Amino acid sequence: MLTTYIRASMGRATYETLSDAGTVFGEIPGFDGVWANAATRAECERELQEVLEDWLLLGLKLGHQLPVIEGIDLNAKVPA
Repeated sequence: MLTTYIRASMGRATYETLSDAGTVFGEIPGFDGVWANAATRAECERELQEVLEDWLLLGLKLGHQLPVIEGIDLNAKVPA
């Protein structure tokens, strides 16, 4: 389930080549603070996925509310 969530999240990523630096900037809308900047798009994608994975692990550990992606909800459920 986590792999599917990461793939779906990465599918939402946007990339832009920065004309002043010649690097590629990537981010995932709805995932505050998840971004990467690298020399090539492939490097940016790899770095962005690493940032996403670390962000998710920290969010799960700290109990942060994570975005629900394609019906996948990683948030802890509180028993009624």
